[in-house]
Amino acid sequence: MIRCERKLTGTKFGCGVGVCGACTVLLDDRAVPACQLPVGTLNGARITTVEGLNGVEARALKDAWIAVDVVQCGYCQSAQLIAATALLMRCPRPDDNQINEAMKAIACRCGTFPRIRKAIHQAAESLAR
Repeated sequence: MIRCERKLTGTKFGCGVGVCGACTVLLDDRAVPACQLPVGTLNGARITTVEGLNGVEARALKDAWIAVDVVQCGYCQSAQLIAATALLMRCPRPDDNQINEAMKAIACRCGTFPRIRKAIHQAAESLAR
């Protein structure tokens, strides 16, 4: 629905069974895999894809993503940004354990997680200033 009907192609299709996290979106400010959301249950829900990320957390994260040079292949990056945004919205100064917990649902085969963690810390520091 998101990619085909709404043409919001930043949200990727991965496994289709809620395991890889590539399709993660914000549902009422919580990061959730879109493939596990029956459309009929979403009436009145606020859904945000990577195209709609425009809050201060998202801007700080996008800047940090570039500064830290996070992206390799990029396939999971929209989901990573969504999950990181949700994390910073609820926890403005996360520690490594909180970051690990928030990001574990999104598979990345490129091994960029150390840079993702660094970028999240950098974004949090930027927001604290």
